[in-house]
Amino acid sequence: MLSETIVSRILELGASRGANFTEVFVEESETSDIDYVQQKIDRINSGTAFGVGIRLIFGEESSYGYSSDDSEEVLLQLTANLARAAQAGTPPAALAHQDVSDRHAVMIDPASVSKQERVELLRYLDELTRQSGAAIRQVGAGVAEKKRTLLIANSEGLWIEDARHYSRLRLTAIAEQDDGPQSAVESPGVLGGYEFFQDLDLHTVAQVTGQRAIRMAGAGYIDGGMMPVILGNGFGGVIFHEACGHPLETEAVRKNASPFAGKVGQQIAQPVLTAIDDGTIEHGWGSFNIDDEGLPAQRTVLIENGILKTFLADRIGAAQVGISRTGSGRRESYKFAPVSRMRNTYIDRGPHTFEEMIASVDYGLYAKKMGGGSVNPATGEFNFAVQEGYVIRHGAIAEPVRGATLIGKGHEVLPRISMVGDDLELAAGMCGASSGWVPAAVGQPTLKIDAILVGGR
Repeated sequence: MLSETIVSRILELGASRGANFTEVFVEESETSDIDYVQQKIDRINSGTAFGVGIRLIFGEESSYGYSSDDSEEVLLQLTANLARAAQAGTPPAALAHQDVSDRHAVMIDPASVSKQERVELLRYLDELTRQSGAAIRQVGAGVAEKKRTLLIANSEGLWIEDARHYSRLRLTAIAEQDDGPQSAVESPGVLGGYEFFQDLDLHTVAQVTGQRAIRMAGAGYIDGGMMPVILGNGFGGVIFHEACGHPLETEAVRKNASPFAGKVGQQIAQPVLTAIDDGTIEHGWGSFNIDDEGLPAQRTVLIENGILKTFLADRIGAAQVGISRTGSGRRESYKFAPVSRMRNTYIDRGPHTFEEMIASVDYGLYAKKMGGGSVNPATGEFNFAVQEGYVIRHGAIAEPVRGATLIGKGHEVLPRISMVGDDLELAAGMCGASSGWVPAAVGQPTLKIDAILVGGR
């Protein structure tokens, strides 16, 4: 990685140039991707990367730079270039090596498994998916793996190293019947090794994906308007993540770009709702042992019984907003400075059953599976597609419908969640923000929104 001597000289130079805090972030990464499309190998990619990021903080302002050259001369020059003052800053403390408690041990090293074994897995998954029905026209499957080895040192005396292994499967099925093609996607992932692929129930993944595509290919359209919506568990949590989770990060709060700013201690949702962001879930897709500022992962209750409790905070955000850090400083790579980011973010399980929620709706939409969408983090406005939806009539699930969208503002929809189920699930995703793209899980139980604008055709 990088010698302690070079790190110490960087920290000393930062202090001599006026920095109150200096940080060195070193990363080595290895990636591997295989795509199997239409019964043939479409792409096999692998790569490595190395770099060093240096951050200097002066009061409430910071400077950040990075280099893929780890020579002492280059890194010291980079540190000098980032400096904003000539007077002495805070002297660095002596470096103290810290041990990491690993919650996410790898059982099967991905490097010990051949590429051919992965290809055979994808070929089998393709075959299983095509067995869903004759309406399946296209299948695409892929595995993506990444290992990140990190060293974080700073002028407070921290020296800590960690390694993260990510494994993810992606399956897409496209079906076509009377009214054009429809696609379905499943993409589970974990913080763990190749054992994830070996333990995965491929039959279920293939069946769920293929049958969803076929059902939606034969579906009609819903008439839009304001109506109650039963929002499915798992990836349904993407709406909370995007429309409410980002505004609960200090990166938004400190810029007064959040509708939740200044509302800690206030009731922002009904008492049935509790929301949590947890970086400690064993092998969770958004988990880690330490965040990208070197702080141990934590479990953070954001909303408890409808009351806003706190925000997600990195070093700079915590100082500016006046709260404690939450182990939420994250970055895509050494090319980015860390900011407050979500980890595994979910609405916690509640007291209601799925049957109770469906029975409570005379006419509405059951959004079983959400797709992609867009959101304005400053206002909480969102627009998300429903990948799998059904009309609800007289308290019962009726015909499938395609083309539905959910439209609203996160802070306005939150108080309209009146029922929360007991079937909590989490789903893997990638979250993009100012510090790049990071693995993040979303989740929730099935829940009822009393009224939301549904777009249709």
